[in-house]
Amino acid sequence: MKFVEDKIIESGHVIGDDILKVDNFLNHQIDSKFADEVGKFFASSFDGFNKVLTIETSGVAFALTTANHKNYVPVVFAKKSKSKIVDLSTCYSTNIKSFTRGLVSEVTVDKKYLTSNDRVLIVDDFLAEGNAALGLIDLCKQAGASVVGVCAVINKSFQGGEDAISRLGIKVVSGARIVAFKDGKPVF
Repeated sequence: MKFVEDKIIESGHVIGDDILKVDNFLNHQIDSKFADEVGKFFASSFDGFNKVLTIETSGVAFALTTANHKNYVPVVFAKKSKSKIVDLSTCYSTNIKSFTRGLVSEVTVDKKYLTSNDRVLIVDDFLAEGNAALGLIDLCKQAGASVVGVCAVINKSFQGGEDAISRLGIKVVSGARIVAFKDGKPVF
């Protein structure tokens, strides 16, 4: 989508060969109009989903705007942090490695919020190596839920995540698809 590419060019900052810093509109401060437009695009790209799934934290805003543009279906987010009120015996769980942080986190979703009756659209801020999306797909498999697609605001396709998800027969839709960084700039 041109408006996502334009926003990246206007406000993004490339760090090294594989990092794009977009914290001023995507994952630290959120441009709400931008988020709404992205959600509208994602919602119009898929039919038949009754739930949106993301991982805390940066995907939540885009999952919510997507759900709002699809008759306000529920949004579920996988939790990375442990809590005294979470009983792991009532949760689906999987381990996910964060590309930017280099940490592996156990993420959980309560079994009552993800069921075999669900047709799930996965939404996140970035798609790089695909670890978050593949982990969320695993949670859906554990629940017997169907995954109708994966959406990423920014897809760094050169890092392999899109290919890994596509090999599973799952459609990937991105706001912007970056194929490389060259001379400190994204190549779309």
